[in-house]
Amino acid sequence: MQNYLSNKYLTVVNKTKKTVLGESEIADTFFSRLRGTMFKKVLERGLILTLPNTRSRSGSAIHMFFVRFPLDIIFADSDKKVVDVVSIDPWKTYTPKKPAKYVIEMGEGTIKSSATEIGDELDFTCENA
Repeated sequence: MQNYLSNKYLTVVNKTKKTVLGESEIADTFFSRLRGTMFKKVLERGLILTLPNTRSRSGSAIHMFFVRFPLDIIFADSDKKVVDVVSIDPWKTYTPKKPAKYVIEMGEGTIKSSATEIGDELDFTCENA
């Protein structure tokens, strides 16, 4: 992810389905991952949480405490291959089926509209690169 860090936003693309999931910010520090989408009134763009490589399945889990709206969550491994997807409501928790390097939080309906499913390959692109 280091080559992306100088860019403000990335576009998440499903390379397998040739669909665009949307524009996202990067959360690659402890505090940016901790905050996530909590306390936001609206989701202007998605959020890519970059987790340490040593995270287990339970270490890749997410919570929706203090999130005011439903989200679609895509879990991807270090090769950006989708290992799990879930649509989740506020005040719920979820542990993915496999460990994830990337947890991508997108607006409700993104999984369905992009036809994203387990096994798909994703990419993060920057229009300004």
